[in-house]
Amino acid sequence: MRFDDVTFNRLSVTLLKRAKQSRFNASRLQLRKLSRATRFSGFALYEVLLGITIFALGVIALGHAVENCLNASTINAEEGVVRQILSNRMAEVQATKGAPEDSKEFKIDTNYGGIKVVQKATAAELTEPDNTLLNDIYLVTLTAQWKQGGVPQSKQVKFYVYRPG
Repeated sequence: MRFDDVTFNRLSVTLLKRAKQSRFNASRLQLRKLSRATRFSGFALYEVLLGITIFALGVIALGHAVENCLNASTINAEEGVVRQILSNRMAEVQATKGAPEDSKEFKIDTNYGGIKVVQKATAAELTEPDNTLLNDIYLVTLTAQWKQGGVPQSKQVKFYVYRPG
């Protein structure tokens, strides 16, 4: 089979066109790949920044939670000291002989600052069901006053003491 010059020229032009188109398509494909890589690397940067922001917010929230726990622990320890002081004073009043003092005030220094304890005793004036007055029973009120972060606080305990005359 023999080709004439016209057929050969037609074939060669067709092949050249196809080669140019395939080269053009290849460069266009490379540009697409390059633009995708650029686009995805930019997306990864935003993704990393978003992740770091979320992590930073989590660390800040965790710091606030730890601070709140420490504050609550300090307040609890301080109130425990106050309860212990009131309990000790109540035991002293119950253990002493004779009628408790009508009014007494004293200050106790602690690691949390000064605590002022006020003791007041009054006759209980309790009556039996048949309206008989019960003597020698006293109502003792112990009040602890202190400041917690500049805010005044107080705790009070009331109890009865029997002292036969």
